[in-house]
Amino acid sequence: MGLKKDNNNYLHVMLTPDQFITRWKASGASERANYQLFLTELCELLGVEKPRPATEKVQEATYNFERPVVFDDGEGKLSTQFIDLYKQHCFVLEAKQGSDKADISEAEILGAEKIKTKLGTARRDTRTWDREMKKAKEQALRYARSLPSGDGWPPFLVVVDVGFCIDLYADFARQGKTYIPFPDPLSYRISLEDLSKEDIRERLQLLFTDPIQLDPSKRAAKVTRELAERLAKLASLLEQAGNSPEKVSGFLMRCLFTMFAEDVQLLPERSFTKLLQDYKEQLELLPQALQSLWVSMDKGGFDPALRSLIPQFNGFLFKEQEALPITSAQADLLILASEADWGEVEPAIFGTLLERALQPRERHKLGAHYTPRAYVERLVMPTVIEPLRNEWEAARTAATILESNGDDAGALKEINKFHRRLCSVRILDPACGSGNFLYVTLEHLKRLEGEVAEYTSHFDRQGILDMTGGYTVTPAQFLGLEVNPRAAAIADVVLWIGYLQWHFRTYGHAKRLEDPILRQYGNIQLQDAVLSYSGIVPRLDENGEQKTRWDGHTTKPHPVTGNEVPDETARTPIVDYHNPKPATWPEADFIVGNPPFIGM
Repeated sequence: MGLKKDNNNYLHVMLTPDQFITRWKASGASERANYQLFLTELCELLGVEKPRPATEKVQEATYNFERPVVFDDGEGKLSTQFIDLYKQHCFVLEAKQGSDKADISEAEILGAEKIKTKLGTARRDTRTWDREMKKAKEQALRYARSLPSGDGWPPFLVVVDVGFCIDLYADFARQGKTYIPFPDPLSYRISLEDLSKEDIRERLQLLFTDPIQLDPSKRAAKVTRELAERLAKLASLLEQAGNSPEKVSGFLMRCLFTMFAEDVQLLPERSFTKLLQDYKEQLELLPQALQSLWVSMDKGGFDPALRSLIPQFNGFLFKEQEALPITSAQADLLILASEADWGEVEPAIFGTLLERALQPRERHKLGAHYTPRAYVERLVMPTVIEPLRNEWEAARTAATILESNGDDAGALKEINKFHRRLCSVRILDPACGSGNFLYVTLEHLKRLEGEVAEYTSHFDRQGILDMTGGYTVTPAQFLGLEVNPRAAAIADVVLWIGYLQWHFRTYGHAKRLEDPILRQYGNIQLQDAVLSYSGIVPRLDENGEQKTRWDGHTTKPHPVTGNEVPDETARTPIVDYHNPKPATWPEADFIVGNPPFIGM
């Protein structure tokens, strides 16, 4: 405990984390009585600015308790309501007050007001309490929607049960559409005791001061770029050793997915990294060791190299198991890449960078601009997610009406009906490249599915999402057309990495994945999006020689200006197409991507 002077030169007692926890652990009454003091002392504990005094300009308040907002009930009726705590560009906070009181006396049962005073919102860790906490999140969302447009969407919604927990929900895109548990559904709830941990206090400090710094995609983008640069260097060295780009690409794709599998614990911890290190002094045997491992990953079962049972991966990636011989320097690069945390890669940019890393003529663009995730979301959200969210809102409204009439079974049926619809939606990118648009759409559909599953838990009986028949959102729903074989293969890997990341962030290892881990859905098709044909023949000149043109990619510096100009020596064959006709696209509910869809 310490003393600190405020701006008026008054001394304040500064609580240590343990003292703060002890002080607030016994709270349990109306949130109106406690929440402002609790949050003020929390700010002191975190060393951040405390909420400011209210002024006459209440509608312009940027960091205050009881921030008024004009609330529209959706039927044209306006009313003024109050946000418990609001900080512009940071969060909207809704406070509740639960209770740990387990026993209720007969007198309390007869006196509803007395129960409310003693128990606050509800008894903690009950279904009623959990339902009230979710309602508080929805209330915070309604407040966020009622803020003046000039304030922008806050990146966080916060729900506090005074003296018990702090729930965090984030939308770093700041579009107000998908506030999801932060950092994941397993650890979004910060208990009062967690405030003794320095990393938790640092997280909350940033919530109050610079919440965008908590966006995991910022670190993920840095990790992804570093990994792509290492793979590009390794790919270049392997090609210089005489291996074809196709063989190098396949080998490194198998390596990187094995690294990812290790980091999400589909393989024993550090097992692949240790295998690489163990064979550092016997590199001539490493290709056989890798091939043996990949055979095991394809079939599943006991793997002698890892001395462990491993799941069956199957799918497409490990049908080919060739491993290339590598030098000591190349092994060092591979080990360095393996020691990174592949569970943190950002699939939304990983595909683009990996494609550049594995393609010789694109490697010089590795540090160049790529389409940021936020740009992808600007297309995906209004095209796919908002229409589905409108359907979800309609399903919830229908379920609420049925539930209020005592028909829980009918309400749950409405929710499961929407879930079946969500699991049958098909999204097509006709020029998918390395799959960035498809991955971002997949992630948002999984988020929506998570909300559906969460909603079903509100029901006292049968509150389990009906997934019979394997109903869940999977990569099979995301269709792509692509003319580049390497990009098509990367798109498949990107979708699976993203899907598996979501699974482990949502369930941890409590929910086991069924074998095979990877499914060969054939959803990424190798074809032109514009032109269909029965065959290709070379176009010949009058002498019977193959006609060629500039390859459209290779450049050289101009001898006078120094500017990059086409290299006329870089040629590609000119071909003719037999029986040309418009390409046929697979049936889909939504189309996303980067137009125009230019063919070969």
